[in-house]
Amino acid sequence: MKLAELAEKLGATLDGPGDLEIRGVSTLDEAGPDQLAFLANPKYRRKLETTRAGAVILAPDEPWRGRAALRAENPYLTFAKALEIFTPRPRPLASIHPTAVIAQTARLGRRPSIGPYTIIEEGVEMGDDCVLKGHVVIYEGAKIGHRFYAHAHAVVRERAVIGDDVILQNGAVVGGDGFGFARQADGSYYKIAAAGTVVLEDGVEIQANACIDRATLGATRLRRGVKVDNLVQIGHSCDIGENSLLCGQAGLAGTCNVGKNVILTGQVGAAGHLTIGDNVIATAQTGIPHDVEPNRVISGSPAMDKELWLKCSAAFARLPEIFARLRKLEKSFGPDA
Repeated sequence: MKLAELAEKLGATLDGPGDLEIRGVSTLDEAGPDQLAFLANPKYRRKLETTRAGAVILAPDEPWRGRAALRAENPYLTFAKALEIFTPRPRPLASIHPTAVIAQTARLGRRPSIGPYTIIEEGVEMGDDCVLKGHVVIYEGAKIGHRFYAHAHAVVRERAVIGDDVILQNGAVVGGDGFGFARQADGSYYKIAAAGTVVLEDGVEIQANACIDRATLGATRLRRGVKVDNLVQIGHSCDIGENSLLCGQAGLAGTCNVGKNVILTGQVGAAGHLTIGDNVIATAQTGIPHDVEPNRVISGSPAMDKELWLKCSAAFARLPEIFARLRKLEKSFGPDA
């Protein structure tokens, strides 16, 4: 594809020869003369001097003395769209594998693609253009919208409600029982029935082996555009706001309310029955034991403002030195000095 044509498709501004032939997308390190690379993180700016890429996606104000560029306000988003142009994801053909088990009361939309050993139980409803790969299981009464895509071994439990354009990666479990047990007089635990459900709104993606527990009563709800990374645990009755990101191994105990545009990075943990406000960012391994006001960046355990945590971390590394100096002062002037 000519670079000028690619610029038009991507809505980018062409900076350089438009007749350059582009045959693919790659990184600054690995791109060749017929490939398109991108720079989104200034940390990698030095690689512009050594890249062999035929053209690079850059911000409008990024200095560049190379061969050609596509200028875009959001280079990373533009790269993502270019990647789709050169490596489109093929959609499986509409078909139902003979080993699939589909209940007579299940209602499938138009052009379903149902893989081998898939199970669709009683009363399930699915929209058009849905893809279920091998060994997917949809429990009874689940309601699923259009263009649902479930990769192998994903599970949707009973009465779950799923909107349009939802993706489940391999091994994701939507609607498992919440971790609820009442302690009995003899010290044993009595299981609390998970009588509620899970609601995934439009555009949600749940990645591999993540678990979204159903509510005890009511619904666990992931609102429009939420993205959940691998190995994330969302406890019963949580409510996750629009376009929030939960990164790998994050965990939310039951009844957490998370606002819009929140980012919980890797291994963040939140206690139950708390509220995290809109636009909060929690850095890796943050422990959240209490409510968090909107628009904060937090770190550490227990969570505090990121800048304070950085100062505390620097002081922590010096504690042995500080303690030794304190003991020396006590020996010289006494413990009450």
